[in-house]
Amino acid sequence: MKGTWIDLGRMEYRKAWDQQLAVLERVHAGDDDCLLLVEHDPVLTLGASFHEENLLHPREWYRHRSIAIEPTDRGGDVTYHGPGQLTIYPIFDLKRHGKDLHLWMRQLEETMIRVAAAVGVEAFRLPPHTGAWCGDPPLKYAAIGVKVKKWISIHGIALNCRGDLGIYEEFVPCGISEYGVTSLSQAAQRDVGLPEAKEATVRAFEDVFGLELAAGKLLAS
Repeated sequence: MKGTWIDLGRMEYRKAWDQQLAVLERVHAGDDDCLLLVEHDPVLTLGASFHEENLLHPREWYRHRSIAIEPTDRGGDVTYHGPGQLTIYPIFDLKRHGKDLHLWMRQLEETMIRVAAAVGVEAFRLPPHTGAWCGDPPLKYAAIGVKVKKWISIHGIALNCRGDLGIYEEFVPCGISEYGVTSLSQAAQRDVGLPEAKEATVRAFEDVFGLELAAGKLLAS
């Protein structure tokens, strides 16, 4: 099967959301699956299972530090996106990939495990928690939260590549307090930048989903 991947570069959350919705309509109309890759400005996104107590400060505290807060319709609790993190939005028609939500989540975890392997990090799943983990004790480096509309998936994966992880001390990531958060750079003990992570991500999606992904362009706003 053929598909497309589009590098959105650095983009604020709402503009990228508009891109997701535009791609969703195209895929629903029969276009190929599309993988969006983006680095966001700092933002906390709140999923359908969000609990207010998982923000450890008043909302104004985050806004005063230029961290936006955005409610979303994806699954999960609160997640951070920001510089040094690769956010991955696979807008895929799941009727082409088994039409099974449990399988879809496990496939997304598998792509992240393969991305970690590509940069020299041994990773694993940690049931019942969704995501991809590494180390002992386990630390999460990739958070996953999706929504499926008419069997087309939107939202996706937050892959920590590099940068300061201090923000994760200021909220309860994904509502999970018993485990911490890491990045590929920290786990690999070397700098893993976004270009390397993007290349590994495209290859992992091709391998897991049997796709041939061609580079595409930003959609007109």
